[in-house]
Amino acid sequence: MDTNGALSLLTFVAVALTHGSAAAATFYVDDTGNDTNNGRTPRTAWATLQHAVDTIRAGDTIKVLPGVYAGCRIRKSGAPGRPKILRAEPPWGAVVVAQGPINLHNSNIEVEDESGGVVQHWVIDGFELANALRSGVDVRVTRDITVQNCHVHDSVRTGIFTAFSDHVVIQHNESESNGEHGVYTSNSGDFPVIRGNLLHHNRSAGVHMNGDRNFTPGDGLISFAEVEGNVIWENGLGGASAINCDGVSDSVIRYNVLYENHASGISLYAIDGSEGSSRNEVYNNTIVMAEGSRWVVNIPESPEGISNPRCNTIVNNILYTPRLDRGSILIYEGGAEDPCFYSDYNVVVDRFSRDNGETIISLASWRRATGQDRHSILAPPWALFVDPTSDDYRLRVGSPAIDGGLFLWDAAPDALEGTPPPIGATHDIGAYEADTSSEHGQR
Repeated sequence: MDTNGALSLLTFVAVALTHGSAAAATFYVDDTGNDTNNGRTPRTAWATLQHAVDTIRAGDTIKVLPGVYAGCRIRKSGAPGRPKILRAEPPWGAVVVAQGPINLHNSNIEVEDESGGVVQHWVIDGFELANALRSGVDVRVTRDITVQNCHVHDSVRTGIFTAFSDHVVIQHNESESNGEHGVYTSNSGDFPVIRGNLLHHNRSAGVHMNGDRNFTPGDGLISFAEVEGNVIWENGLGGASAINCDGVSDSVIRYNVLYENHASGISLYAIDGSEGSSRNEVYNNTIVMAEGSRWVVNIPESPEGISNPRCNTIVNNILYTPRLDRGSILIYEGGAEDPCFYSDYNVVVDRFSRDNGETIISLASWRRATGQDRHSILAPPWALFVDPTSDDYRLRVGSPAIDGGLFLWDAAPDALEGTPPPIGATHDIGAYEADTSSEHGQR
């Protein structure tokens, strides 16, 4: 390379560095480190999460080594395509047991700019978060924040909480034994994704999505949510639903397995939301309720001054409850006759209510009165599943749910487990798509 070429290259590098496009760097945190170190190697690791999140630039990764830590408050954004990453290595090796030194909400890790800005482009990955005085992870006024692969437990309130946040992704976490909900998205927020989580033994909901017209800014709705591929069990001894939707609209709830939950299964309603939960697609979920629980799908009347839920679709679900004075679907009076409400191709019990729970009617009466569930079937758990006594809700060979569903073009690739059907085929009912070549009918 000649001198002019070398000078041109140096100039390019200088300009790139000036504009912040330098190569991403990796930094280390160790609970035996020191914040006066450079953080570049495990031997020169920083000591605190707070120092680390305040120091790195867009695209950088913080690797937090095994140990016990106080949390932190994240206030500075990453960049599009260059998120900042806070990662425990190995997963669950770093345990966060207390709030950070400048946290404001008594939560262990908080993402919020108290000066009023929107924090964007972060990934929080792989932490164990225990015994939070409020929430394990607390995300407020943000965009494009991901919380993944964490184990959150024994929070006084909620495991993973968000407010006024758009495009938040909560995936592949375990959130359990919290005093309120496993995952809670609140206020106004669009495009949340809640995917592939294990949510269990929370006192209230597994997933609680709560639009709220009483707080600004925003429209008082959670909109365009995707809740898919979660396994949710043993929640609700304090009330709420396995998946609770207050003012949740234009969203998809699919391929979730809900079992042994003690309140409701999926509720579409309004108390705080600015409208009753509407235009949602609920399909290919397996819901098996606990003894003494409430309705499997609950769509009640809204309070005065708020519109009732409308235009919801309930297709290809297994909706089972053992309780004889509750049933598969409750809806407010007139709701099932709404021309844009649709329920069909479900496996159900022989109990429905079309008047907000005042009376219970059979599947045959439900069909005659509403025109709904014309292709739905009655079947007990022992006929459907590999081993319901051991909570194995895969479809057994000969299950009437196999090929019993309505084919949905956008659903085939998203089966929780198993082999998606070929294009143009029928669909199985429930969260698992059967592989009939195997011994039990399911991989």
